[in-house]
Amino acid sequence: MQAAAIEAAPVELTVLMPCLDEARTVGACVAKARETCRANDIAAEILVADNGSTDGSQRLAGESGARVIHVPSRGYGSALRAGIDAARGRYVVIADADDSYDFGDIPAFLAQLRAGAHLVMGSRFRGTIHPGAMPLLHRFLGNPVLTWILNLFFGAGISDAHCGMRGFSRDAIRGLSLRSSGMEFASEMIIRAAQEKLSVREVPTSLRPDGRGRRPHLRTWRDGWRHLRFMLLFSPLWLFLVPGSIISAAGLVLATAVAFATVTVFGHQLNTHFALLGSSLAIVGVQLSMLGLFAKAVFVLDGVGKSSGAERLLEGLRLETGILAGASIFLAGLTVDARILAGWIATHGGALDAKATHLAILGGTLCAVGLEIVFSSFFLSILKASRTGRWV
Repeated sequence: MQAAAIEAAPVELTVLMPCLDEARTVGACVAKARETCRANDIAAEILVADNGSTDGSQRLAGESGARVIHVPSRGYGSALRAGIDAARGRYVVIADADDSYDFGDIPAFLAQLRAGAHLVMGSRFRGTIHPGAMPLLHRFLGNPVLTWILNLFFGAGISDAHCGMRGFSRDAIRGLSLRSSGMEFASEMIIRAAQEKLSVREVPTSLRPDGRGRRPHLRTWRDGWRHLRFMLLFSPLWLFLVPGSIISAAGLVLATAVAFATVTVFGHQLNTHFALLGSSLAIVGVQLSMLGLFAKAVFVLDGVGKSSGAERLLEGLRLETGILAGASIFLAGLTVDARILAGWIATHGGALDAKATHLAILGGTLCAVGLEIVFSSFFLSILKASRTGRWV
């Protein structure tokens, strides 16, 4: 009767729990969530998105007062996406069904949502992590490092990117068109919210040792890599442009220094091998940078993620500018080669010394880089035109 009363009232909040074989704890989690909502006069429903349990979790959740939906597509993200679609509340608070999170924190999440936040992250690091609740590898390496990378790449400004308890506006999150089916769904939600400039806030929460009595679904290295891979794929700037720019700059500086100056390191002079190394780095770095521009253009033009800087770049992109820049670099390389040719002719075809060899390597590098920029400009213009329909 109490569950019916909660669902009969206008629903402001859906407490959503993904579930896969949580028979030992799901009933207690549903009861705690219901009691918190009742005690705080929150019009709510408790929704369990079951992902194919074989231990009777569905029946126990229903008997405890939850509405249960069956999600045939396996994966944490699949269960949550189906649950969000099925939710009746304006707001949604999600938490694992393993009794590790404190459902008494629901009012704190709801208060921030009512105040205008689109996404409210729980922070275990600003709250309480009880002894034995989080493996040391996760607490001191995995979570802090992945959270730092996410903040660096996307500017989310949060302290705990992988907290399993979070709240959000249902309409705002559905508008992000989240697609991940696995654990990386947790990162995708934050990344897309940051890209779309949604209001993201944090509230302290606590984590206790779970009561499942079995091995967790999370696999440390596999799922950690999936989160990192997802962040890299969603950030062409950091995957391609930043390393490419650094590598190309370092390569050009090295090749130029060896060509025009005597460079010694620890008493040893840098010669032809280092000029070749600088040339290789410069060419590879420019290619990486171009790949970053292509990937960023695809993201912006296909609406995958907003980027005001990339949008301005694409809007102001002119094929002629790229051709002029690339041609200038190419001509600089030809000028260097012309100087070498003139010296060779003056000596009637004599052997070139080491300095001339180093200049030849630099000239060839500049010619290659210039051509890369010219033809990359054509490709980027084709890419832009194919999406916008403007070919001139």
